[in-house]
Amino acid sequence: MHDADYLPLFIIAIVVPVIWAIIVYNRFIKYQNMIEESWSGIDVTLKRRFNLIPNLIEAVKLYGKHESEVLESVTHQRVSSEAMVDRTEHESAISQSLQNLLAVAEAYPDLKANQNFLMLQHSLNEIEKEVQTARQQYNGAVRRKNTLVQSFPSNLIARLFNFRSTEYFSLELATQRELPKVS
Repeated sequence: MHDADYLPLFIIAIVVPVIWAIIVYNRFIKYQNMIEESWSGIDVTLKRRFNLIPNLIEAVKLYGKHESEVLESVTHQRVSSEAMVDRTEHESAISQSLQNLLAVAEAYPDLKANQNFLMLQHSLNEIEKEVQTARQQYNGAVRRKNTLVQSFPSNLIARLFNFRSTEYFSLELATQRELPKVS
């Protein structure tokens, strides 16, 4: 046999796996960049929500001193950490405080009818819809990357280049209502 007879075997045995590895590696990079981009969107939206809080506090102060003090104490503890676990815990605490603050409107009909408060509440609803959309984009990118990390044979490339699964982002939003229990 001549050397030319071995060329197809050489291509199949060496070149095809190398090309496949490059393609899979580039998919990991693509998904990692999508995750970072999505996290940036979440971060921007959460900052907008955070900037809205002082206006909500001012609107509520006249009606519920205790409720606005609770929210103020949480917001003064602004977390500077970019770690998702820290941010999730902190933002969940803010969401809980916002839920309590919004519940005050139910107890004060004048506040509930206040045009400024209604506008702020509408802004909060819009921002939280944006948070939900950004969270869905983030978690979609995480799902794609995690599937690639955990699936064979791409998990071989993941191990080789130290790609790890990424945590999903979950956050209970202040405007989400719990369904009433029916008995």
